[in-house]
Amino acid sequence: MNSTHVRLVQESFAKVVPISEQAALLFYDRLFEIAPAVKAMFPADMTEQRKKLMMMLAAVVSGLGNLESILPAASALAKRHVSYGAKAEHYPVVGAALLWTLEKGLGPAWTHEVADAWTAAYGTLSGYMISEAYGRAQAAE
Repeated sequence: MNSTHVRLVQESFAKVVPISEQAALLFYDRLFEIAPAVKAMFPADMTEQRKKLMMMLAAVVSGLGNLESILPAASALAKRHVSYGAKAEHYPVVGAALLWTLEKGLGPAWTHEVADAWTAAYGTLSGYMISEAYGRAQAAE
């Protein structure tokens, strides 16, 4: 992930913030559509979960320019996810749902460059989280 990726992620996320409630709905609808088994890991009332998702994304996006500043929180989150039943193989599915959501939410602003930037950012962070939660061997898979 380079400085151009960081800039593109931050600029594009700024366009998502005004539609954050819609984006969170889209994300979870898509996630449960492509991975129905994960729905059991979530509460029946998703209102707070959707808010948490958008707050977490905002914190990560704002911290991308200084990645070290967000790694402790990412590590703690990854370890908490294990206790909810998350597995390393869920991370790519979550990434796919996130990218799909961003594509739908950004419309024409979703360019190849923006997609590459988000893919790089998610790959960097999810790889770190997997290694923190499950060890380095699983992160490489």
